Amino acid sequence: MKVDKNKQQHRINEQIRAREVRIVGDGIESTVLPLREALQLAEDKEVDLVEISPTAVPPVCRLIDYSKFLYQQKKKQKEIKAKQVKVDVKEIRFGPQTGDADYAFKLKHAREFLTDGNKVKAYVFFKGRSIVFKEQGEVLLLRFANDLEEVAKVESMPNLEGKKMFLTLSPKKAGQPKKSQQRRDNEAAEANAKAQAQAQKEQEGPNPNSPFAALKDMIEEN
Repeated sequence: MKVDKNKQQHRINEQIRAREVRIVGDGIESTVLPLREALQLAEDKEVDLVEISPTAVPPVCRLIDYSKFLYQQKKKQKEIKAKQVKVDVKEIRFGPQTGDADYAFKLKHAREFLTDGNKVKAYVFFKGRSIVFKEQGEVLLLRFANDLEEVAKVESMPNLEGKKMFLTLSPKKAGQPKKSQQRRDNEAAEANAKAQAQAQKEQEGPNPNSPFAALKDMIEEN
């Protein structure tokens, strides 16, 4: 068989330097042979002697047509690449005064993104003079992270960049226990109630004992 030496990835046939090699192949029992006998065996079978493990002692060689061998290697690499999970970053946009219905809708989609193995980049966009509500935006993002703690971990805490405050979440590793849908709904309802109470308090005036201060500390520790 004619092989382009510039594209060749393995030693084959007379290029192999070892005195003896271990032979493997389809329908062939693994055995150690002197290189000369191995080359003769390859010639008798009208295939190539391909060195596939040069660092083994003795080196491992396979009896196979080299073109077929390269095709199999390329096919295997494509299959491995196809099985690799592509991680996308999904963006979720909020306003500083996002309503409960809109929040619940976006929370649902974020949970789906994370469950599928994607990252979520949530941000609050402050339009015009709404930048005065930046603390309210931070509270919203911390609440968002807390509501998704069963499927996500915080990759970066809320950070203001220009008119946007970002929070990045990444999916937790597979195999971790998930909460039931009923429990998630109950916790979401509780979080909504807390958020409404917090919003009411903020309208009445600043509260240094806000429960979200403890929530922020808890997320930072995790």
